[in-house]
This record gives sequence, C-alpha cells and structure tokens, in this order.
Amino acid sequence: MNHGILTLVGLTLSFSAPALAVAQAAPDPASPETSHILSVETDRSEAASRVTNWVSSSGDNSRLPYIVIDKMSAAMFLFDAKGKQLAKAPVLLGIALGDDATPGIGSKNLSEIGPAEKTTPAGRFLAKYGVAAGKQKVLWVDYATSVAIHTIPTGKPKEKRRERILSETSEDNRVTFGCINVPKATYAKIRQQFGKKGGYVYVMPDTKAIEDVFPPLHAFPNLTR
Repeated sequence: MNHGILTLVGLTLSFSAPALAVAQAAPDPASPETSHILSVETDRSEAASRVTNWVSSSGDNSRLPYIVIDKMSAAMFLFDAKGKQLAKAPVLLGIALGDDATPGIGSKNLSEIGPAEKTTPAGRFLAKYGVAAGKQKVLWVDYATSVAIHTIPTGKPKEKRRERILSETSEDNRVTFGCINVPKATYAKIRQQFGKKGGYVYVMPDTKAIEDVFPPLHAFPNLTR
C-alpha cells in the first residue's frame, strides 16, 4: 500500500493513498491535445443540460466552480463559480458501464479490480486536490472509492489512451479503472479554478434515471438547454 499526505484547505492528513489515481506532468501548451480541446464541438446530452441548468439556476454549487461530466458523450464541461463555461473537452472514463462504485474498491490494489468494477460512479461530489500514489496531486472526486480527475497516465502505451481521447468518436473512451482522464490543457484550467477551495463535480449516469442520481431535479422538470 502506498502512503502519502493529503492537504485540504490548510489541514494535513496522513492517509494510505489509493492506487487508482496517478497525476501527470505539467501541461504543454503546444501539444496536439491543446488544439484538439480548442476545436472540439461536443454538445451536452439532455441529462447534462438539465443538470447544468439546475446548478446555474439553483446555486447548488455554493459559489464554487464546478464540472459536469457527461458520460454519454464522454465529455466534460468546466464552469467558474458564477456558472460561466470556461472549457469543454473529451474525457476517458471507466471501462465498465455502471453508476455505482464497488464497496471497498478504494482499498484494493489495481490487480485485484475486476473488469465489471471499473466504473466511473455517477453523482454529485465535492472535489478537492490531494496527493495520490507517486506523491502527485490529483483532483479527488471521491476519495473513498479512489476516483479522481487527472491527465493521461504514460505507463501503459498499449492502451492508446492519447489516441482514444483525440479520436472523433466517444465509443473508444472507456479505458480507465474509474478515474476521469482529461487533456493536459484542460487539467491546467481545472487547477486554476479548483486549486484553492475545490469545487463540485456532477457525473451523469449511464443507466440510472437522472432524477434518481440528482433528486432535486424532481422540482425542476422543465429545465432544458
């Protein structure tokens, strides 16, 4: 088990770092990923649009920046504390379809995790930066289940993660153990917004009804684009 330090809003805690999240090097503004981010034209699904509009109209983000992860289109949308969209980009997600994390998965080694357990859980998460395995900072979406947002790991070239995230289709974006991989330039923007106080991450479901994942939407049935 790897050990490290997690620092949240001035409070330092000792912890046993989950193995799933690995942060990467600083972004390269000249990389091909950057130009792809600037040209991507991904639209939000209806579910992601409803959640985005609900957050904006209700102030559910508590004056913090937020991210909407649209699993259906394998895309993410970054907003500042006032609801202004700052970035949109493709993402890589957990291999398996599903909206719940396997109980106890955060304490498992990577080799112990089965294919069906490699899900990106849906829901509303208060995300903050902390240290992962390798003493690298990641944005912890759900620390207990070891789900984080970080850039593409470089240790497994056979997975072709960079090629997957640059492809024109979202069908090949399911490749991670559950973490959310983002392009380097987008990760730099996320750090600018979330670096001080954190923020919220809203992950859309694969199979569950959107109201089951975000119950307040029952009170906003007519929210659309």
